[in-house]
Amino acid sequence: MKHNFGAGPGILPQQVLQEAAQAVINFNNSGLSILEISHRSPDFEAVMDEARALVKELLNLGDNYSVMFLHGGASSQFAMLPYNLLGENETAAYLDSGTWANKAIKEAKFFGKVNVVASSKESNYTFIPKDYEIPKDARYFHVTSNNTIYGTQIHQFPESPVPLVSDMSSDIFSREFDANKFGLIYAGAQKNMGPAGVALVIVRNDLVGTVERAIPSMFNYKLHIENGSMYNTPPVFAVYVSMLTLRWVKAQGGIKAMEKINNEKAAKLYAEIDRNTLFKGTCAVEDRSRMNVCFVMNSPEQEKEFLNFAKERDCVGLKGHRSVGGFRASIYNALPLSSVEHLVKAMQDFEKIGSSKPELSMK
Repeated sequence: MKHNFGAGPGILPQQVLQEAAQAVINFNNSGLSILEISHRSPDFEAVMDEARALVKELLNLGDNYSVMFLHGGASSQFAMLPYNLLGENETAAYLDSGTWANKAIKEAKFFGKVNVVASSKESNYTFIPKDYEIPKDARYFHVTSNNTIYGTQIHQFPESPVPLVSDMSSDIFSREFDANKFGLIYAGAQKNMGPAGVALVIVRNDLVGTVERAIPSMFNYKLHIENGSMYNTPPVFAVYVSMLTLRWVKAQGGIKAMEKINNEKAAKLYAEIDRNTLFKGTCAVEDRSRMNVCFVMNSPEQEKEFLNFAKERDCVGLKGHRSVGGFRASIYNALPLSSVEHLVKAMQDFEKIGSSKPELSMK
């Protein structure tokens, strides 16, 4: 059995993979593959309707919100968001807490003014900025809830005097929060919701159609909402697998149940990192992510050796991003606790080996 700690595309539930595999051969006993049915067919319209309904149900959202499944992944929303919400003479506020937040800031500058209220860039994004003021005249305030590269996470969202917007690509559906506090939420599917190729966008209806600029059809939220995310052919398979994954989350007990097991996984892994004489964390303890656990070795020359050691024990996807180095264990919803326990055991076993080598243990 492979223990998949990859940052994304990330692990999916085995049940979902099995159902999706069957649908590739024969979807709904139609004799056709999910890959070849019409997106206008009743069968797929039912998929899209259920996917949108599950998002609202899991996040306790009402009819004042619209749900879209769009092409382009979360990165397309870096531009699509300000295109639809930010006038050229208006200012949007952004929190710069990581690489993806920084990219979102760069894109927003094409459409209006940007006020970066705080940044942790000079510290290589090792913490979430906290001492900042959200300007009351901003069009919206944008945060990135979780940073896959640096392993930090916002654990308490701010009270915002303006519409709160968040990129939740790597922790959507992983923990409870009040989604009704947000004006807009977007997320790439390939961490906790489905395969790469689709982005989830949730927007409060009163924010749509408020800018004066002309917006090309494919980038216009209003048009996508009016057409049920099917203005053009949607990423059918990615939406279908996302729907299956949302069904799975609901069947596990919903987001509350996901949060409980995710907290347990993170606590067990961080406890070993802090205990083990060979490893150390890379970011502020109070901001540690419960989705992407980043850590390095006290002796960097041992990192390649441990990576190979872990691979031999079927732990894959552990290599850290080049911006941080070391290791990154992504422990998304579908990763079982047993996989974390398996990694912890590998870390303990490697420590025993290191302690038997005086030249290593003395470093």
